[in-house]
Amino acid sequence: MKSSGERLKALLLECNLTPSDFAAQRKVSPQHVNNWFKRGVPLARLEEISDLLCVHRRWLQTGEGPKYLNPIPRLCSPCPRQSPYTQSPTDLMSHDGQNAPIPFYCVRGGKLEAVPGGNLRLPIRAFDALGVDPGDAVCLSMPAYNMGPALPYGTTLAIDRSFTRVVEGETYALLHGGHLRVNSLSLSARGVLCLHSHDSRNHPPERLTPLQRRVQGVEIVGWVFWWAHLRPNRPD
Repeated sequence: MKSSGERLKALLLECNLTPSDFAAQRKVSPQHVNNWFKRGVPLARLEEISDLLCVHRRWLQTGEGPKYLNPIPRLCSPCPRQSPYTQSPTDLMSHDGQNAPIPFYCVRGGKLEAVPGGNLRLPIRAFDALGVDPGDAVCLSMPAYNMGPALPYGTTLAIDRSFTRVVEGETYALLHGGHLRVNSLSLSARGVLCLHSHDSRNHPPERLTPLQRRVQGVEIVGWVFWWAHLRPNRPD
């Protein structure tokens, strides 16, 4: 790829974004985007577009140096916390009768509140394997469609509220202006928080500076360490 326009075109393909979708997101005409493909990304747009797509401006402009600001996000990956057990299927699917209840929560008035009388029971050995204290765990429902098809709308999620440190590509629950969100996160060296969705075509990455997070009321609720959902319909 010799030009910034070719690199932009390849990035949109990686993100499953059509030129028309990207044009609408940037509030320009599709012809503008096609011109950028042919003539290169305008200098005045380099910073904006590289930040949006989480790549280095230098790489987008010249093709030199590292490409990504952060590693490509993963929907789920092993948590780096130390554990007394190996994270094997035996640990995570143990049914030895020693279970711990996790209370269900919902968002009311912009805050998390417990749902009376409801809880999910998971094996204690699974908590040990993941390094999660059952007392820090809560259950929430997937609030949107942005993480589909892996986490469909309504999926039951288990959250470790003690784990709010951003690990590249891990999935977290957040409160954003009093609304529940679930995204994979990455954090730049300048403290810019990037919110990634599994359905990146319909939900492009979002970037929030520390000031924007304070003004918009962004709080990381915790790390998503378990989820489950029903099939949407019967085979027949």
